[in-house]
Amino acid sequence: MAAPSRVPTSPTAPKHYASPPRRGDSWRAERPGETIGAPHPTGGALGNQGPDQGYAIKLAKAFAGDLILAPGENAADALDGAVAVGLRRASMFGRAPVRDDIELGLLAYGFLGEAPAALIELRRALFSEVHHTTIHYFSAREIADRVDGEWLRQPIASARVAIQADWKAALVDGES
Repeated sequence: MAAPSRVPTSPTAPKHYASPPRRGDSWRAERPGETIGAPHPTGGALGNQGPDQGYAIKLAKAFAGDLILAPGENAADALDGAVAVGLRRASMFGRAPVRDDIELGLLAYGFLGEAPAALIELRRALFSEVHHTTIHYFSAREIADRVDGEWLRQPIASARVAIQADWKAALVDGES
């Protein structure tokens, strides 16, 4: 912002901004968090990295009216679990989450249709209170990790067909 005309200026002061001289050394990744040229770190508490992950929460809210919940289930738990699965799928493709990612998370656990009793019992145990993410972060990670990676990579139409044929096709054993 320019100074008002009534403010006196020194006749020897520069009239325009001049950037500082350029640094001679090139930039180097020296801080511990910079992984330039190295693979992303992996581990139990690191999640799935990807761009614009907060958008998945907005996408999930669009499914709130479509959920078919069993007695005792919470819509917030179902949506947060689906977000965890959707973020895992989006990170597999190296992109931000889209609607299909969240839908696959809901399909995998039977929240968009009539689910068998065995699946309802499984999801009750997994999804209980998971919407409290600060406390239940590892529960959300388990929900995402139980969905088969190959099943997540398929297009949404193929996933719908596979889940109708056998709901267990989307899930892997929690012990592995």
